[in-house]
This record gives sequence, structure tokens and C-alpha cells, in this order.
Amino acid sequence: MLLKDTIYILLPVLKPEKSVIKGLKEKVKHMMKELGPMTIQEKLVIIIVIAVVLVMSAQSFVPALQPLDRAAIMLCSTLLFFLLGILTVKELEEVPWNIILLFSGAMSIGFCLWKTGAAQWIAVNWLALFKNAPWIVFVLGVATFVLLMTNFIMNVAAIAISLPVSLVIAQYLGVAPDVILYSSLVTAGMPFLLLIGAAPNAIAYQSGQFTPGEFFKHGIVMSIVLILVLAFFVVVIWPFLGMPILLK
Repeated sequence: MLLKDTIYILLPVLKPEKSVIKGLKEKVKHMMKELGPMTIQEKLVIIIVIAVVLVMSAQSFVPALQPLDRAAIMLCSTLLFFLLGILTVKELEEVPWNIILLFSGAMSIGFCLWKTGAAQWIAVNWLALFKNAPWIVFVLGVATFVLLMTNFIMNVAAIAISLPVSLVIAQYLGVAPDVILYSSLVTAGMPFLLLIGAAPNAIAYQSGQFTPGEFFKHGIVMSIVLILVLAFFVVVIWPFLGMPILLK
């Protein structure tokens, strides 16, 4: 049902260039025949990936595995790929290291902001600006802060930094905590400004269809639209659905 609804919404807006692609089924069947049966290397990849997932999952309830660092587990799986001949040095050189380093740098920036307390300092000073503002301005201020921070650090970290401060101030402004929580959740997963905000952003950038400047420019527009839509939901839709907005 959800798939049908999505198709009905997207098709009128993003109309396909061709209504029917002739020979598509035959092309897929031909490609499947060319692939042939699963090779030993492909089976080894599946076994290694499943083993890594099982080991990392077992760390939660197997005390003997808890001292193992997850980075070490991933590194061992990578070494196995080379030792078993699944990957070669030439294939390693073809990896888009610029994207990997870009995203790794973002993680480093976020880790530094988190560990040094700079993110908490920014949160306190930013949210303090809205302590005497109308309740809707405060809610949108919290959402905007999370929206900006999620471009630099993990969305979970952005919420963890902002919620303790915002929930305390919300009590004095008479704002229900539900509104603060859900407003933050809405903007936490939408890093429209920077490529380092999320892995999908970096993956899309690898296509070479746009520049970081173009991404940022259009991201500003989308961020403003997001805040406006959120404001509409906070004022109109959520009260209509029965969500408490203000403390009684």
C-alpha cells in the first residue's frame, strides 16, 4: 500500500521520460545469464560479512567479545578480503578516497565538538537567545539549531546536546516537551547544507552532477522550506491530531 501511494505521489511530479522501456525484461534476463552461478569469492564475501555482523551483535551479550574494538573487527574483515584474493591493490586504488576522507573528516569534527564541550557551549548560548521569545519562536529556534548541527555531527549527538537545555527552558515558556522532541527529530535527519552532513550527500556528490557550492545554495532553500513546513505542522496539524503544544 505504501509503495502504491508513493508511486501515485511521485509520478505526477517527477514524470518518467518514457512510459515503457522496451526490452527491459529481456535485458535483465540476459544479464542474469551472464552473471552465471555464484562464485567461491562471492560466497566468501557473504560469509565474512555475516560473520562480522554476528560478532559485532554478539558483543552486547558475550562478555568475552566486549573488549574487541569494532574498528579492529572491520579491519580484520578487510584483510581477509585481500588474503583470500577477493580484492586486489588495483581495486583498492579505484576506491573514491576523496569521499571517504571527506566523511571521515566530518566525523572527526563532530567528535571534537562533542568531546571538547564546544557543541554544548554553542547549544546553551544559542538557546539562551530564545528564553524570552514567544513559544513558537523558541520551538523553531531549537529545530534550527538541530538542523545546523546535524550537518557537522551525528543526528543523535545533535539531539542529545540540544534536548537537555531546550527542555529546561521549555518549562518556563510553557511549551510541552513533546513538541520540542518531535521538532528536533524532524530536522535531525535532514542535513541539506553540507556534503559531510550525511553519507547519502557524499554518495550523491560522487556522481559529479553538482558542486559543493550548488549543494549548499540549494540546501539553504530546502532548509528554509523545512522550517516553514515544520512551523505549519506545529501550529496547525499537530494540535489537530491531539498533540499537546502548551503546558496546561
